Amino acid sequence: MVKVLVTVKVYPDSVERDLNQLEESIKSKLPENYEIIKSERIPVAFGLNLLKLYITMPEETEGGTSALEDLLKEVEGVSEVEVESVHRISY
Repeated sequence: MVKVLVTVKVYPDSVERDLNQLEESIKSKLPENYEIIKSERIPVAFGLNLLKLYITMPEETEGGTSALEDLLKEVEGVSEVEVESVHRISY
């Protein structure tokens, strides 16, 4: 099975946003066959941290990563989403 690994930067809407809760909210919204395999907290500036997610998804997804970006933007607490990289992987 071939999948793609998408590295996404998720910016919270405020400094006070709990990134653990934000990650759980994102996990609960992901469709079947999508999986967060790794996450990191990256300091940006002035106490603001972003959530860097490594998400696997099916390669043959219609629209590529745009559907994933739209889904992430709809999660409460997400201000901005930036796809950093996309890599093809096989299991």
